[in-house]
Amino acid sequence: MFQLYPDIKPYARHTLKVDDLHELYVDESGNAEGIPILFVHSGPGSGCEFNSRCFFNPEKYRIVLFDQRGAGRSTPHGETTQNTLPHLISDMEIIRKSLGIEKWVLFGGGWGSTLSLAYAQAHPEAVLGMILRGIFLGRKTDIDWLYQDGASYVFPDYWEEFKQAIPLEEQQNLIASYHQRLNGTDELAKMGAAKAWSMWESHCASLHPNQRLIKYYANSHRSLARAKLGTHYFMHNCFMDENQLLDNIHKMQHVPGIIVHGRFDMVSRLENAYSLNKAWPGSQLFMIREAGHSATEPAIIDALIRATRDLAQRFET
Repeated sequence: MFQLYPDIKPYARHTLKVDDLHELYVDESGNAEGIPILFVHSGPGSGCEFNSRCFFNPEKYRIVLFDQRGAGRSTPHGETTQNTLPHLISDMEIIRKSLGIEKWVLFGGGWGSTLSLAYAQAHPEAVLGMILRGIFLGRKTDIDWLYQDGASYVFPDYWEEFKQAIPLEEQQNLIASYHQRLNGTDELAKMGAAKAWSMWESHCASLHPNQRLIKYYANSHRSLARAKLGTHYFMHNCFMDENQLLDNIHKMQHVPGIIVHGRFDMVSRLENAYSLNKAWPGSQLFMIREAGHSATEPAIIDALIRATRDLAQRFET
């Protein structure tokens, strides 16, 4: 079973101003002459994580990381103004052009798979290939599964804790209720809602409890951005038409892709990956036994490392 590559430091860091409000954090590591690959983080609002550079052979890849608007080290932190899916797609193009990259591989999981697919459909000429994990298609049924009616039946104990942050009379629309508190003036209620939101997601993310992941999600600074941006995007249906990603798959039919999805993913249902694979002839689907959603799970790590190795062999000159 393949393990993560050792952690490495960036050889370049950039602060990229993309409009009058937002500045993005971007860094590069690995081989400056290697295959360009963009790590598209999950969330919305998560930012890059402790192992984000470790899925790629640093001798083969030019590894580009960025924190999306309002997330991680990008500023302003947790900002929802001028923060939509089209903005994020535009940001990725600005990054590509500013770094002088003609084509790159996209590597995204969860929300990162959503954004990667949307970008590839807008700019297929710029995409060399894709590695996607834990497919989230941004449909109403996908949002409701995690935040209203679905995963709640698998984790009723954690769901009870998630609901307790919201009065009973407001629980018919938990996203709207959380959104209201996260954007209110009561700082105590805001932080309580942010922690409850992030803890619910962390408990659903892995097949086996992962205390390091739970602790990472529970960080107050990180959880506030994750919850604020998550409710912002889900309140607006991810700024997409219903079923947009599957309806527009023809725009990226020529792009090769590897899809990795845990069979017991409780954040994003396996049906998402199955439907995407059926609609996208250029894709391969690997359903991972004994795995959930998180990229920290050993079987998911193994599959993702195999995928990056396979694409490196395919694209290296």
